Amino acid sequence: MTSILIVDDERSMRDFLKILLVKEGYKVETAPSGSKALYCIERQTFNLVISDIRMDGMDGLELLSNIKEKHPSLPVVMITAFAAPDDAVFAMKMGAFDYVSKPFNVDEIKSVISSATSKPTESTSAQDISMEFPGIIGESPEMIRIFEMIRRIAITPANVLIFGESGTGKELVAQAIHRHSKVANKDFVPITCSAIPEELMESELFGHVKGAFTGAVGDKKGLFQQADQGTAFLDEIGELTPIIQTKLLRVLQEREVKPVGGLQVEPVNVRIIAATHKILEEEIIAGRFREDLFYRLAVVPLRVPPLRERKGDVPLLVDHFLQKYSKLFAKDVQEISSYAMEVLMKYDFPGNVRELENIIERGVALESSTIILPESLTLSSFRTENKAQAREATPPFQVAANEEELFAMGMDELMAETEKRCIITALKKTNNSKMRAAELLQVSFRSLRYKIKKYGLG
Repeated sequence: MTSILIVDDERSMRDFLKILLVKEGYKVETAPSGSKALYCIERQTFNLVISDIRMDGMDGLELLSNIKEKHPSLPVVMITAFAAPDDAVFAMKMGAFDYVSKPFNVDEIKSVISSATSKPTESTSAQDISMEFPGIIGESPEMIRIFEMIRRIAITPANVLIFGESGTGKELVAQAIHRHSKVANKDFVPITCSAIPEELMESELFGHVKGAFTGAVGDKKGLFQQADQGTAFLDEIGELTPIIQTKLLRVLQEREVKPVGGLQVEPVNVRIIAATHKILEEEIIAGRFREDLFYRLAVVPLRVPPLRERKGDVPLLVDHFLQKYSKLFAKDVQEISSYAMEVLMKYDFPGNVRELENIIERGVALESSTIILPESLTLSSFRTENKAQAREATPPFQVAANEEELFAMGMDELMAETEKRCIITALKKTNNSKMRAAELLQVSFRSLRYKIKKYGLG
């Protein structure tokens, strides 16, 4: 029986959801707080956690962070107030499977729970997945959930914001969404915002008319005109300048474009899929990205997990790249040694799938036998160096002056103060780089970002 844990500090909500889900055939446990939920999760196996975001003590976001640290494959559905879309988007970035807004529709929450707890059928295989999602390799629970999300959101016309680290395959996910959509027979037009010079970006997006500027020898359609009735994919959306962001917002609001140098507007009907490796909320706070544009783009946020969160897919990816590059280089490298595979399984892949592909490509090119050995693997030393630095990163802290003061503080305050000082020291050592500070502290970037917000470190 599918087991669900409901976490909410309002008893009425816990009771309502429990009655609803028990009637649907689920086994249901409840917890009145985040800390109690973690206690339950360590002592019992659950297939799904449903948690409110706004709770006293440990809130839903901190609970989510803790669950994803220790149980990354456990799906978590967040319940958020209708007036707090930023909470929902942040939760999705932290790895939530989905969210529902209060007051929610019963059929909606049933559908979300069904998707979150569904397991691949026995007939689901790597071959089935590769046919349905060409180019996306993975059988891990994390990727199965990505495939399910693609199926769910593809059939809607909603704009999608795909976020994830560089090298995770965001464009492949965008292509899959288009391929499963109702406009799959129309054009999928991609553009990489970081690759276009600023002075040409407006023309590339919105087109231009003859004579609009030097070199404009004829009319040219922009991205949105080319993708009309289809899908426009804007990769690295965080690189757009404020002026272009303003004009893009108008296109999303009015569904029309005005070519550079033109006098007439042209109607367009385009589904927008955007992608970024940046944390756009931080860009908004810094004044580099428009908040209204963000919410227009992130109607459906979709997080692509880094490879270190789906290590079970590494052997499958290795086999795929071995076949690809053995054929390309006309070599007979058929497998990878067990020790070489062990080395890869212990590696964190800061460059994600793209880095693994490069590692295997170099390995096949360098290998003279039919099997890749450890010495043919070229791994980045970045992580190894940072682990050595981590041992020196944070000196011991004297949080309390004596035993009496120590016990007066209590365990929670003592741990919080120690954690806070560790983070401050790591940020100072890395010139305020959150990514490198997370490396030094040996925690995920997501977890560090949450704790920085929690302690008001800025």
